[in-house]
Amino acid sequence: MLDVLFRVPVGCDGAKTARAARDVLVEAGPRLQKGGDVAMGTKTKRASTAKRAPSRARTRTPANGFEWTGVTTERVQHEPATIIFSQGDPAASVMFVEKGNVRLSVVSQTGKEAVIAVLDPRNFFGEGCLAGQPRRMATATAMEPCTVLIIEKDEMKRQLQEQPAFSDRFLSHMLTRNIRIEEDLIDQLFNSSEKRLARTLLLLARYGEQEAPQRVLPKLSQELLAEMVGTTRSRVNFFMNKFRKLGFIEYNGTLKIHSSLLSVVLHD
Repeated sequence: MLDVLFRVPVGCDGAKTARAARDVLVEAGPRLQKGGDVAMGTKTKRASTAKRAPSRARTRTPANGFEWTGVTTERVQHEPATIIFSQGDPAASVMFVEKGNVRLSVVSQTGKEAVIAVLDPRNFFGEGCLAGQPRRMATATAMEPCTVLIIEKDEMKRQLQEQPAFSDRFLSHMLTRNIRIEEDLIDQLFNSSEKRLARTLLLLARYGEQEAPQRVLPKLSQELLAEMVGTTRSRVNFFMNKFRKLGFIEYNGTLKIHSSLLSVVLHD
């Protein structure tokens, strides 16, 4: 290449041509060197990005209004009646209902079972592990086809420490859950079984939210409602028939709740 650059054309001043060619090389040298650096840098960067994909994908899109950007999750789909975790299992993760409904129940030492919550989408459960609970305090069961996001305990703690927006949303969830527990306790202590049943049905229908006021509930047996309310199946059957005759509910295979059922809760 140098031979070509310094070749002297016939009929030209050889000295001037050689000096001109040398000046071109001196001026172009830094640009050539810079271009070489860019090429080498691009090659190195491309190699560094060729990493093995993680076994658990990062969910980048919001799920039911909750922002999961940068949070390592595992999405699991469950069929109806599938046990997500059992009472006494090791508590090593927090879970989030993305789709469907999940029932939480506890069993006493004598074998008596009680339903403590029915969770719809946008609800966390299993968060007791963050407070040091080594074992699950309840059994979580899918009531219908549902999708659950699993966040490992260490990942959840890291996100709560490093992501203020994520921490705020989780704190809001916990405060709402705490208020609900207090209301449930007051309801259990002071209200009749009829009012407790009406309140339970309204909560399951998301009364007061932006959802439609008449919502078809997931399939619920009277035994399950009795466990949730804290009464007998015969009492639930009596009040359900009463509510249906008064037009508060529609109960023909599926259960649809009307907002007029609120009058039972407000009545003294």
